[in-house]
Formats: sequence, structure tokens, C-alpha cells
Amino acid sequence: MAAPGAGGDGETGWLERLLVGDRVALARALSALEMEGGEAASVLRTIFPRLGRARVVGVTGAPGAGKSTLVNAYIVELRRRGQSVGVVAIDPSSPHSGGAILGDRIRMTQHSGDPGVFVRSLASRGQVGGLSRMASRAVDVMDAAGRDVVIVETVGAGQSEIEVAEIADTKIVVTAPGLGDEIQALKAGILEIADILVVNKADLPHARRAAAQLEAMLDFRDSAPWRPPVLCTASIRGEGIAELADAVEAHARSAAPAEGSRGQQVSPRRRVQRLLSTIAAERVRRALHEAEDRRLADICEAVLKGELSFTEGAERALELVHSLPGP
Repeated sequence: MAAPGAGGDGETGWLERLLVGDRVALARALSALEMEGGEAASVLRTIFPRLGRARVVGVTGAPGAGKSTLVNAYIVELRRRGQSVGVVAIDPSSPHSGGAILGDRIRMTQHSGDPGVFVRSLASRGQVGGLSRMASRAVDVMDAAGRDVVIVETVGAGQSEIEVAEIADTKIVVTAPGLGDEIQALKAGILEIADILVVNKADLPHARRAAAQLEAMLDFRDSAPWRPPVLCTASIRGEGIAELADAVEAHARSAAPAEGSRGQQVSPRRRVQRLLSTIAAERVRRALHEAEDRRLADICEAVLKGELSFTEGAERALELVHSLPGP
């Protein structure tokens, strides 16, 4: 059998087409990885030597801030600048099927005929932080397929969205005036991961005040070479989007220690490490949740009686996992 990347229309020919950006091959690779089917290993072997070229931009923030509209306008600006774009849109999961409720057939439909834009929706599957464990794999596939910029848009579940920091090179945190305690909530942690702060829907009252509050809050951050700019956008009108694209490029330059270097990018190996830890944690959780083992019952009983602390009980449960039936 030919090695991955061999030409032709056979079993591996589509992998070669993936590496030159073929949209059908890209969709097939993402489906293979999401389903963890037999082709998944071939996809990973094929893409790994081609990783690390795309700029990965994370877009997160509160529900109602207009993230999808902002992303849509940002795509338009990137295409105007001649850059190809991949979008990984993390959607809420259906409680019945586990699939994405929104889906790429609904979102960003104006780009459906543009070969320079590829949008894929992934279900969050209830994960804390709203990031599907498939998200980093999808980023890698789009990177290997030659997309210049890969955008990761999260569900917008609040403070736990800091997970996006482990995937994206540049993190955009979006808020909007009139979201109640949103500015207060940003103080709790999500502000710390922001490389760029955006007050969207800037045509609404109090937008400038919200921007001023964010500027003031930045004074309490630890000093760093890069101070996140606070931008005001009205994404439906396309206002402020060119400035946003400029800010992303400026952040990329600030992180690069030398000409032509991508600098402090989130490495593919780091994304793989995160994925492995997520899968391992999920399998341990499932094994312990579903186990009907007397030894586990004894550990729980000892914790209930105070004979073991929760930490000690967890350590014994981890030791037990290796002898439990696999999922």
C-alpha cells in the first residue's frame, strides 16, 4: 500500500489533496478524527510534519456579545487581505444526540461559496470551558491544509473559557455594553488570558464607558511587554474590524523574537499533550463512574467515614483504575 501522501485516487490519494487544501479532503479528515475511525491515525501521521504555519486566533467572551457576527466580519477582512481562513466553531451540544446544535450550515453562510474559507462546527459535548476535545485536532488539520489563519470561536460559557489559551496564539475576548455584570465577571479570570479586548456593538449606549472600564482594569494586570489594546467594534456594520485585524498582526509581531519566526505560538506538541490529558481524564472518570467493584466501594466508604481524605481516596481510586475493565 502506498505511503500517506501518495498520489492517485486510491486509499491515500485524498491525503495528498488534503495537504494542498482540497475542501472535500479537509472535511473527510475532520470527520475521520471526530469519529476516531480507522482513517484517523493516517490523518495524524500525514499532517504532523506540516504543522505550525497558521496563526491561531481564539475568540471568546460572554453569550450575547456578538462573537459569531464579529468572526464573520473578521473573515471578510482577512479575505480582503488575501488570507485563507479556517474556522473551528464550538457549539452547544444537543442533549439528545450530542451533536452541534447550531452547525456550519447555518452560521456564516455568506462564505459557503468561497474556497478560501472553511467553517467546521464542533459540539462542546458539555465540556467545561466549551472547548471540544476535537478542537485542537481540527486546528491542526486546517493548519496542515494550508489555511493562513485558523479562528477558534468558543461557546461563550463565561470564565471557564480560559481553556482557549491552550489552543490559540492570539486570544480575543469580546464583551458588549448592556450585559449587566459582564465587566465584573471579566475580573475573575478571563481578562488574564486576553491579548486583545473588544467591546462589540459599539453603536449601543455606554460602549465607550465599557471600554474605559476595561482600560482601567488593565492597569491591575502584571506588567508585560504586550498590553492588550481595547477596541470598539460594530461588527454588523464592519466598523473597527480592520483595526482588529491590525491588532492581531501586531500581537503576532510582538511575540516573534526574530524576522520570520512565529515566536510564542502554542506548539502542536502542546496541543497534543492537552488532547491526551483530556482523553485520559475522561476515560478515568468514566471508568470510576461506571465501575461496580467492591474495592472502589470500600474506598468510598472510607472517605465517608473520614478514614481517608478526598485526596487519599482519589489516589487509591487512580491506582485501582488500571485493574478495572476498559471502556
